[in-house]
Order: sequence, then C-alpha cells, then structure tokens
Amino acid sequence: MKRVLLISIILLSSFRTFAQVDTGQLGAWYMYFWNTSFGDSKFGVQGDIQHRNWNVVGDLEQLLIRGGFTYNPNQSNIKLTLGYGNITSGQFGDSDARSKEHRIYQEALLPLNFDKKVFIVNRLRYEQRFVENQDFRTRYRYNLFINIPLNGNGLGEGSLYLALYNELFLNGERNIGNNRRVKVFDRNRTYGALGYGLSKRLKLQVGYMHQVTSGVKKGQAQFSLHHRI
Repeated sequence: MKRVLLISIILLSSFRTFAQVDTGQLGAWYMYFWNTSFGDSKFGVQGDIQHRNWNVVGDLEQLLIRGGFTYNPNQSNIKLTLGYGNITSGQFGDSDARSKEHRIYQEALLPLNFDKKVFIVNRLRYEQRFVENQDFRTRYRYNLFINIPLNGNGLGEGSLYLALYNELFLNGERNIGNNRRVKVFDRNRTYGALGYGLSKRLKLQVGYMHQVTSGVKKGQAQFSLHHRI
C-alpha cells in the first residue's frame, strides 16, 4: 500500500518543468459526467458536458460535449468505450474567434480497490482528432485517478473523500498543417479536490487543476457533478 501511494504521489507531481509562460489568470471549468448501463447487460453509455473558461466566467476556452458506448467484458471490472466528442474552442482575451473539432476516441478503464480505503482507476485513451484548418491528428492519454475516503470506507452517500488525478497527453503526429509542428509532449494535468457523496448515484467535486503544456501553464478551478443514472 505504501509503495502504491508513493508511486501515485510521484506521478501526481510530475511533468511541471515543461512550462514556459504563466497566464497569471485563474480559469474555471464547470463539468457534468454521467453513465448508465442497459439493465443487467454488459453494455451502457456514458458522457460529459464541460464548459471551460479562461477566466471564472465569460471568456470561453472550450465547450466540450462527449458521449460513447461502453462494454464490460465477462468476469472483469474493465470498462471499454467507443465515443465521439464535439469541441468548440475560443481564444484567450477579447477575441470572439472560435474553432471546431470532431473527435473519435477509444478508452479502457482499469479500476483497483484496496480494502475500500483507496480507490484507483487507470484510464488509457486513444483519440482521432479532426481539428478545423489542421491536418488529421491522433493523441495518446494516460490518467491515474485516486479517490481516498476521509470519513469511513467507501464512496457512497454521505462520504467525504479526497480526489486526485494526473493525466499525461502525447501527440501522435508532429505536423498539423500550414507548416506547423508540435512536440510529442502535448500537456499534463494535475488535480486535487474534495468530493462529497450527495447520494448513492451522485457525487460533487470541488477542486483545482494545474495544466502544463509545452509553452503555457495555467490554473483552473473545477466544479464537477458525477452521476450514475
């Protein structure tokens, strides 16, 4: 257990040295995540809606709408997803310019449960990206989620818990059109929050995420609802 926590802490604090510029402005992301299954079958659906702002409210960074079909193999906790995302991105500052992206993705969730005291999920995601005015792109993502109950075992109704994650993004292509090139490293996100179980199926998280790209670093306040329908 101590080794698992030590490795997790190292991963959650890594990749911050890539940043070159700090915008100096706190952003805010407002998010709703949902998932459900089709009765007792191995199939289901999941999705999320995220309104991301460069500032607290008003300066759009991204509007992301995403959904996918899920599958749980027999005798396994692994969840596989095939999904699609529609993303509208805005520019920092006074500009009203917008760009569009269509995204197809495949992912695998691999959960681990340590005696209901530490809940870990590994997420692997592969994306195919169709960004406006850019060449076709792909991206690889790995996310380590850690939830630690603070007032007892489990993450059910009335639970107070610490939510942590670290996610690494790697670009599959270097050329993105118009003589533009990108680095293999795309970005890294480190997140910490307090979560509360509003019910057996609904959780609230309030926290902070620090995002680092190859040229910019920025802090984001985050407010999210997690709903199992």
